Amino acid sequence: MTDLDQLTVAVLGGTGPQGRGLARRFALAGLTVELGSRAAERAAEVAQRLATDTGGRITGAANREAAARADIVVVAVPWEGHAELLADLSDALAGKLVIDCVNPLGFDQQGAYALEVPEGSAAQQAAALLPRSRVVAAFHHVSAVLLEDPDVSSLDTDVLVLGEDRADTDLVQELAGLVPGMRGIYAGRLRNAHQVEALTANLVSINRRYKAHAGVRVTDV
Repeated sequence: MTDLDQLTVAVLGGTGPQGRGLARRFALAGLTVELGSRAAERAAEVAQRLATDTGGRITGAANREAAARADIVVVAVPWEGHAELLADLSDALAGKLVIDCVNPLGFDQQGAYALEVPEGSAAQQAAALLPRSRVVAAFHHVSAVLLEDPDVSSLDTDVLVLGEDRADTDLVQELAGLVPGMRGIYAGRLRNAHQVEALTANLVSINRRYKAHAGVRVTDV
Protein backbone atom coordinates (compact mmCIF):
# COMPACT_ATOMS: atom_id res chain seq x y z
CA MET A 1 0.00 0.00 0.00
CA THR A 2 1.13 3.56 -0.74
CA ASP A 3 1.84 5.89 2.16
CA LEU A 4 -0.85 8.37 1.20
CA ASP A 5 -0.08 10.81 3.98
CA GLN A 6 3.22 11.53 2.23
CA LEU A 7 1.42 12.62 -0.95
CA THR A 8 -0.21 15.92 -1.85
CA VAL A 9 -3.69 15.91 -3.40
CA ALA A 10 -4.82 18.84 -5.54
CA VAL A 11 -8.50 19.49 -6.20
CA LEU A 12 -9.02 21.52 -9.37
CA GLY A 13 -12.30 23.36 -9.25
CA GLY A 14 -11.82 23.26 -5.51
CA THR A 15 -13.94 26.33 -4.78
CA GLY A 16 -17.12 24.67 -6.11
CA PRO A 17 -19.33 22.52 -3.85
CA GLN A 18 -17.94 19.12 -4.90
CA GLY A 19 -14.35 20.33 -4.85
CA ARG A 20 -14.70 22.03 -1.47
CA GLY A 21 -16.34 18.94 -0.03
CA LEU A 22 -13.68 16.53 -1.25
CA ALA A 23 -10.92 18.86 -0.07
CA ARG A 24 -12.53 19.02 3.37
CA ARG A 25 -12.73 15.23 3.68
CA PHE A 26 -9.18 14.65 2.42
CA ALA A 27 -7.86 17.23 4.89
CA LEU A 28 -9.79 15.64 7.76
CA ALA A 29 -8.18 12.34 6.77
CA GLY A 30 -4.76 13.90 7.32
CA LEU A 31 -3.74 14.54 3.71
CA THR A 32 -1.98 17.64 2.41
CA VAL A 33 -4.41 19.37 0.05
CA GLU A 34 -3.90 21.99 -2.66
CA LEU A 35 -7.09 23.80 -3.60
CA GLY A 36 -7.12 24.95 -7.22
CA SER A 37 -9.31 27.55 -8.90
CA ARG A 38 -9.27 29.86 -11.91
CA ALA A 39 -8.74 32.70 -9.43
CA ALA A 40 -5.80 32.23 -7.07
CA GLU A 41 -7.23 34.73 -4.58
CA ARG A 42 -10.51 32.86 -4.37
CA ALA A 43 -8.67 29.54 -3.91
CA ALA A 44 -6.56 30.98 -1.10
CA GLU A 45 -9.62 32.41 0.64
CA VAL A 46 -11.57 29.13 0.54
CA ALA A 47 -8.49 27.11 1.51
CA GLN A 48 -7.88 29.28 4.56
CA ARG A 49 -11.47 28.85 5.68
CA LEU A 50 -11.34 25.07 5.22
CA ALA A 51 -8.00 24.86 7.03
CA THR A 52 -9.50 26.73 9.98
CA ASP A 53 -12.61 24.55 10.02
CA THR A 54 -10.77 21.23 9.74
CA GLY A 55 -7.40 21.91 11.31
CA GLY A 56 -5.98 20.36 8.15
CA ARG A 57 -3.16 21.20 5.77
CA ILE A 58 -4.92 23.07 2.95
CA THR A 59 -3.52 25.83 0.76
CA GLY A 60 -4.98 27.48 -2.33
CA ALA A 61 -3.58 28.55 -5.68
CA ALA A 62 -4.47 28.90 -9.34
CA ASN A 63 -5.28 25.57 -10.99
CA ARG A 64 -1.94 25.31 -12.78
CA GLU A 65 0.12 25.96 -9.66
CA ALA A 66 -2.00 23.59 -7.55
CA ALA A 67 -1.60 20.85 -10.16
CA ALA A 68 2.15 21.33 -10.37
CA ARG A 69 2.56 20.96 -6.59
CA ALA A 70 0.52 17.76 -6.30
CA ASP A 71 1.13 14.04 -6.69
CA ILE A 72 -2.56 13.23 -7.22
CA VAL A 73 -4.93 15.64 -8.96
CA VAL A 74 -8.73 15.50 -8.68
CA VAL A 75 -10.65 17.21 -11.49
CA ALA A 76 -13.91 18.59 -10.09
CA VAL A 77 -14.66 21.41 -12.52
CA PRO A 78 -18.00 21.98 -14.28
CA TRP A 79 -18.40 19.92 -17.45
CA GLU A 80 -18.56 23.07 -19.58
CA GLY A 81 -14.94 23.91 -18.72
CA HIS A 82 -13.55 20.37 -18.57
CA ALA A 83 -11.87 20.07 -21.98
CA GLU A 84 -10.46 23.58 -22.02
CA LEU A 85 -8.90 23.24 -18.57
CA LEU A 86 -7.30 19.86 -19.21
CA ALA A 87 -5.94 20.86 -22.60
CA ASP A 88 -4.37 23.92 -21.00
CA LEU A 89 -2.86 21.93 -18.12
CA SER A 90 -1.61 18.94 -20.11
CA ASP A 91 2.03 19.78 -19.38
CA ALA A 92 1.45 20.48 -15.67
CA LEU A 93 -0.38 17.16 -15.29
CA ALA A 94 2.21 15.04 -17.12
CA GLY A 95 3.32 12.06 -15.06
CA LYS A 96 0.60 12.55 -12.43
CA LEU A 97 -2.35 10.44 -11.36
CA VAL A 98 -5.46 12.36 -12.42
CA ILE A 99 -8.84 11.44 -10.90
CA ASP A 100 -11.75 12.67 -12.99
CA CYS A 101 -15.08 12.98 -11.15
CA VAL A 102 -16.87 15.18 -13.69
CA ASN A 103 -20.42 14.24 -14.74
CA PRO A 104 -21.53 15.48 -18.18
CA LEU A 105 -25.16 16.33 -17.41
CA GLY A 106 -27.80 18.55 -18.90
CA PHE A 107 -30.89 19.92 -17.17
CA ASP A 108 -34.31 20.84 -18.51
CA GLN A 109 -37.90 20.94 -17.25
CA GLN A 110 -37.91 17.14 -17.01
CA GLY A 111 -34.83 17.06 -14.81
CA ALA A 112 -31.24 15.87 -15.25
CA TYR A 113 -30.06 13.78 -18.20
CA ALA A 114 -26.74 12.44 -19.44
CA LEU A 115 -25.02 14.28 -22.27
CA GLU A 116 -23.33 12.56 -25.18
CA VAL A 117 -19.54 12.93 -25.15
CA PRO A 118 -17.63 12.31 -28.41
CA GLU A 119 -14.88 10.40 -26.59
CA GLY A 120 -17.48 8.31 -24.74
CA SER A 121 -17.24 9.89 -21.28
CA ALA A 122 -15.61 12.73 -19.39
CA ALA A 123 -12.94 10.32 -18.13
CA GLN A 124 -12.14 9.15 -21.67
CA GLN A 125 -11.97 12.75 -22.81
CA ALA A 126 -9.50 13.41 -20.00
CA ALA A 127 -7.39 10.43 -21.05
CA ALA A 128 -7.34 11.68 -24.64
CA LEU A 129 -6.32 15.19 -23.59
CA LEU A 130 -3.73 13.98 -21.07
CA PRO A 131 -1.70 11.29 -22.86
CA ARG A 132 1.19 11.67 -20.39
CA SER A 133 -1.02 11.32 -17.30
CA ARG A 134 -2.63 8.28 -15.66
CA VAL A 135 -6.38 8.89 -15.63
CA VAL A 136 -8.78 7.20 -13.21
CA ALA A 137 -12.52 7.89 -12.90
CA ALA A 138 -14.00 8.08 -9.38
CA PHE A 139 -16.06 10.10 -6.84
CA HIS A 140 -18.99 10.70 -9.23
CA HIS A 141 -21.83 9.86 -6.85
CA VAL A 142 -20.77 11.49 -3.59
CA SER A 143 -23.16 14.19 -2.38
CA ALA A 144 -21.52 17.61 -2.19
CA VAL A 145 -24.03 18.55 0.52
CA LEU A 146 -22.91 15.67 2.75
CA LEU A 147 -19.24 16.23 1.98
CA GLU A 148 -19.48 19.83 3.15
CA ASP A 149 -21.66 19.20 6.21
CA PRO A 150 -19.47 19.38 9.34
CA ASP A 151 -22.14 17.46 11.28
CA VAL A 152 -21.80 14.42 8.98
CA SER A 153 -18.95 12.35 10.38
CA SER A 154 -19.42 9.29 8.15
CA LEU A 155 -20.59 9.04 4.54
CA ASP A 156 -22.63 5.94 3.74
CA THR A 157 -21.50 5.41 0.16
CA ASP A 158 -19.28 3.40 -2.17
CA VAL A 159 -17.06 5.04 -4.76
CA LEU A 160 -16.91 3.31 -8.14
CA VAL A 161 -13.33 3.42 -9.45
CA LEU A 162 -12.43 2.86 -13.11
CA GLY A 163 -9.07 2.86 -14.82
CA GLU A 164 -6.54 1.06 -16.97
CA ASP A 165 -3.85 0.33 -14.39
CA ARG A 166 -4.45 -1.88 -11.34
CA ALA A 167 -1.95 -0.01 -9.16
CA ASP A 168 -3.66 3.30 -9.93
CA THR A 169 -7.19 2.04 -9.24
CA ASP A 170 -5.97 0.38 -6.03
CA LEU A 171 -4.48 3.71 -4.92
CA VAL A 172 -7.71 5.58 -5.60
CA GLN A 173 -9.68 2.92 -3.72
CA GLU A 174 -7.30 3.42 -0.81
CA LEU A 175 -7.81 7.19 -1.05
CA ALA A 176 -11.58 6.78 -0.92
CA GLY A 177 -11.25 4.48 2.07
CA LEU A 178 -9.58 7.22 4.12
CA VAL A 179 -12.96 8.96 4.40
CA PRO A 180 -15.06 7.38 7.19
CA GLY A 181 -17.97 5.39 5.75
CA MET A 182 -16.65 5.55 2.20
CA ARG A 183 -15.37 2.51 0.28
CA GLY A 184 -13.67 2.33 -3.09
CA ILE A 185 -14.90 -0.42 -5.44
CA TYR A 186 -13.18 -1.35 -8.70
CA ALA A 187 -15.78 -1.00 -11.49
CA GLY A 188 -13.89 -1.69 -14.72
CA ARG A 189 -11.85 0.11 -17.32
CA LEU A 190 -12.37 3.65 -18.56
CA ARG A 191 -14.54 2.43 -21.44
CA ASN A 192 -17.18 1.72 -18.77
CA ALA A 193 -17.09 5.25 -17.34
CA HIS A 194 -20.03 6.56 -19.39
CA GLN A 195 -22.71 4.64 -17.51
CA VAL A 196 -21.14 5.52 -14.18
CA GLU A 197 -21.18 9.22 -15.01
CA ALA A 198 -24.70 8.95 -16.44
CA LEU A 199 -26.03 7.26 -13.29
CA THR A 200 -25.64 10.61 -11.55
CA ALA A 201 -28.70 11.82 -13.47
CA ASN A 202 -30.72 9.05 -11.85
CA LEU A 203 -29.41 9.99 -8.42
CA VAL A 204 -30.42 13.60 -9.01
CA SER A 205 -33.95 12.39 -9.76
CA ILE A 206 -33.98 10.19 -6.65
CA ASN A 207 -32.78 13.05 -4.48
CA ARG A 208 -35.38 15.44 -5.81
CA ARG A 209 -38.23 12.99 -5.36
CA TYR A 210 -37.25 11.82 -1.88
CA LYS A 211 -35.54 15.00 -0.64
CA ALA A 212 -32.42 12.95 0.03
CA HIS A 213 -28.68 12.86 -0.69
CA ALA A 214 -28.51 9.33 -2.04
CA GLY A 215 -25.29 7.54 -2.91
CA VAL A 216 -24.44 4.06 -4.18
CA ARG A 217 -23.76 0.84 -2.26
CA VAL A 218 -22.50 -2.35 -3.92
CA THR A 219 -23.69 -5.57 -2.23
CA ASP A 220 -21.90 -8.89 -1.70
CA VAL A 221 -18.41 -7.38 -2.09
